[in-house]
Amino acid sequence: MKKIEAIIKPFKLDEVKDALNDIGIVGMTISEVRGFGRQKGHKELFRGSEYVIDLLPKVKIEVVVNDDIADQVVETIMKTARTGNIGDGKIFVSSLDATYRIRTGEEGISAI
Repeated sequence: MKKIEAIIKPFKLDEVKDALNDIGIVGMTISEVRGFGRQKGHKELFRGSEYVIDLLPKVKIEVVVNDDIADQVVETIMKTARTGNIGDGKIFVSSLDATYRIRTGEEGISAI
């Protein structure tokens, strides 16, 4: 099993969610997060004063999938979330040793 974490621009969330549903992904966790990458934020002007916004709003999508569809999930997220501009986000893929469903005690892929 693989855990795929994608940090994307907030306005791309619905599009990415729909694209993942279209390929059969039915469960995901979504969090509102803040952070910065290479751009280290940006400066804005408010009432004549300049200030730095160094933590930009992003959305984090977490999905756990079987190994055989992990590449398809990553490709779908990359294609759908890409705008071509700085700050499009990142995708992290990690291996999972075990998964458990608390309610039933199921383990492994059936617990997803």
